[in-house]
Amino acid sequence: MEEQIRIVAFKWIEEQVQIYGDVLPRTVLEKGFFFNDYRITLVGPQGIWKPRVFQRIPISITTVAGGPYDDFFTNEGFLNYRYRGTDINHRDNVGLREAMQKQIPLIYFHGIVKGKYLAVWPVFVIGDNPETLSFTLAADEHISVAQYLNASHTADIPKVSDESTYHKRSYITSTVKQRLHQKSFRERVLEAYRQQCTFCKLRHAELLDAAHIIPDSEELGAPLVNNGLSLCKIHHAAFDSNIIGVTPDYQIKVREDILLERDGPMLQYGFQQLHDNKIILPRSKALWPDQERLEIRFEKFVKAG
Repeated sequence: MEEQIRIVAFKWIEEQVQIYGDVLPRTVLEKGFFFNDYRITLVGPQGIWKPRVFQRIPISITTVAGGPYDDFFTNEGFLNYRYRGTDINHRDNVGLREAMQKQIPLIYFHGIVKGKYLAVWPVFVIGDNPETLSFTLAADEHISVAQYLNASHTADIPKVSDESTYHKRSYITSTVKQRLHQKSFRERVLEAYRQQCTFCKLRHAELLDAAHIIPDSEELGAPLVNNGLSLCKIHHAAFDSNIIGVTPDYQIKVREDILLERDGPMLQYGFQQLHDNKIILPRSKALWPDQERLEIRFEKFVKAG
């Protein structure tokens, strides 16, 4: 039955991602789903989580945002995940060790901000490091979970020692790190701006982006909240295209040719009426847009106009 539940759980996670996007609310994961009258929860009080109907091997592992464990990505691109406590024979650690031996796929949830998690699946335990009280985890490509489970009963289990498997999983896990940075930036910026566009106050999160003031490819482009603006998608595009700029004292400027154009209510209310307004700022002054970065960016806006 555990194999069936694991297959259903992976499918359920895919469905939740289609509904909520990559970042899932903890409340949804705690509620879980029903399988033959059993409630299957995906997270719990412990980071290594095993539903009651499972005997030994967990269904998921979680890194909590700001939690007590120092989980990190290794130089090889894999994830270092701390044991539960210091007892190498704690039942949770034994369960992950068995998942490693049988190469059973797990779901990994990484806390982005409080109560929100990036879902990554499938992940495998590929190393056990008692000297550092940690496991090594690797993400793999999305194929049928049943294929992984079927392989675990045969000689077809991928070996991380195989060069091709090692490099593939290293690359895939490295992309998870990039996604974490991107999603974390978005969630922190939107949270700072109270889930609204700083230009027009639109509050539908699915229509909001975290726009970089200085692009992340440049020296000052760090993924910090004060290098970001919460913008609806149309104003994000306008900001990136230098149709709209923001002065270092937080005033919105609309490019002159756009101000003179006459092309219906969207142009009038969506752009022209923003001119000379102040942006909406986070409540915490420490999270306000960095004025030095805004000055650099506004110079580009002026030159583009």
